Amino acid sequence: MCGLLILLCQLPVAQAASNIDIEEAINMAGRQRMLSQRIVKSYLQMGQDVRYRLASRHLRSSIVLFEQQLRVLKGFASDPETTRTLELMEQLWVPVKQIATGPVQREKAEELREQSEKLLAAAHQVVLLLTEQSGTNLGQVVNISSRQRMLSQRMGGLYMMMSWKFDNEVYRQDYKTAKREFEEALQELFNSNENTPKINEMLHQVELNWNMYKLSDQMENGQFIPGLVARQLDRILIQMNQITALYAALP
Repeated sequence: MCGLLILLCQLPVAQAASNIDIEEAINMAGRQRMLSQRIVKSYLQMGQDVRYRLASRHLRSSIVLFEQQLRVLKGFASDPETTRTLELMEQLWVPVKQIATGPVQREKAEELREQSEKLLAAAHQVVLLLTEQSGTNLGQVVNISSRQRMLSQRMGGLYMMMSWKFDNEVYRQDYKTAKREFEEALQELFNSNENTPKINEMLHQVELNWNMYKLSDQMENGQFIPGLVARQLDRILIQMNQITALYAALP
């Protein structure tokens, strides 16, 4: 697994479709949401020379993992609607990959984000369909936990857009919304009846890093600290990935 390099070493390589259950399928589809945003964040970091080498590795490994998981999910899907949505995701992936594997250019940044938003919407629909199929409270909790991973990278991508001087009020509002949604979902997870002592312990670690992050994301008077923000959000990503795996493994 560690061939997918730093940080993403803690995200499992896609298993065969026959080896996963519905909760793991939800986890995997949720990870697709996260990767759609991580690709944007990594691309924007490279464009600003923010932890460039690490961001480059993250970008390449995210592309590999996205395609692996897409194949597994297509093999897992058993109903027409999920199958159609995965086929749409496959189509939407083409322009994202084309930009993400090409030279990093500022003039491509907004197009990459726009295409990734469409990809995110399709991935989210797959998660909702699978969550509905699970018919359990656990499936919903896995969905909420996995979405925290996406929000960590979404905040990072939006922060990088603003630090690269894309002055768009939409980005600022989307950033505020993502922060609010992360905080609300974290409290919802704290209150979940599915929690084990280990999950509660890890949620408190996330809360600690989240509070540290809120102190680091200053952007007053055009002053940004993207390196620190990227590092803090990657820590939260790793922690939320571990928590989501714990939820998905519950009986």
